[in-house]
Amino acid sequence: MSDKPNFVLVTTQQEPEPEEPPPPSLLERAKAWAVALLSPGSPGALTTADTTLRPRLVFGFDATASREPAWAMARTVTDALVRALPGELDVALAVHGGGMLHTFTPFTSDANALRDRAAGIRCIAGQTRLLAILARSLREPGVRVITYIGDVYEESLTRGQRLADELGTRGIKLIVLHDTSDWGARRDAEVFLDLARRTGGCVVPFDLGAPGRLRDILAAAAVYAVGGEVMLREKQDEMPGALLLLEHLRK
Repeated sequence: MSDKPNFVLVTTQQEPEPEEPPPPSLLERAKAWAVALLSPGSPGALTTADTTLRPRLVFGFDATASREPAWAMARTVTDALVRALPGELDVALAVHGGGMLHTFTPFTSDANALRDRAAGIRCIAGQTRLLAILARSLREPGVRVITYIGDVYEESLTRGQRLADELGTRGIKLIVLHDTSDWGARRDAEVFLDLARRTGGCVVPFDLGAPGRLRDILAAAAVYAVGGEVMLREKQDEMPGALLLLEHLRK
């Protein structure tokens, strides 16, 4: 497998900090119930768009200036996410750099499309924007897992905890692959662990020198997005990453 160096990434403008929407009024909730009750195929119960979608996973990455070596390795194994369970999972690539979330691709089960898009992304100096990835993921129906590869945390902790709690409420797990090769990243280990645990997810060490291990973890994350811990347990004898991910989820 090889990178394709000539792809050009057209970045989007930085997403503004989303305002917290006010809670729905009693009248609005009553209207929602009425619409659901009258919808075809939904007698007596509310349904959501999530139930009609295939499982989705967001592959997030910190592509700031210091991350070039890690990104060079990670972009070569992005297809592990969609090849672990062909045709059963849709994946979006979400990358921040230059102080903004500049890439959030459409969800796809095409490993080549995902790898091609990753090949065109270059690291750009700027503060981290993990929270923009979390907020955007909350607006996308069907997302079950967010994987994020990063080293430092430079955003509002209060807002991060609020977003993580919302992810947890919706059953969306955050799995952080924490790169601590730079000593400065180690101070943020507890922050990433707190955010991941609030969602029911976990933090897994990221080893820059072990691309095979990263591939195993990403494949296990794909299995987890489709079938949860039950499927991970079923796959642990044939997938090394499944057992590793289970161990961290249980901590």
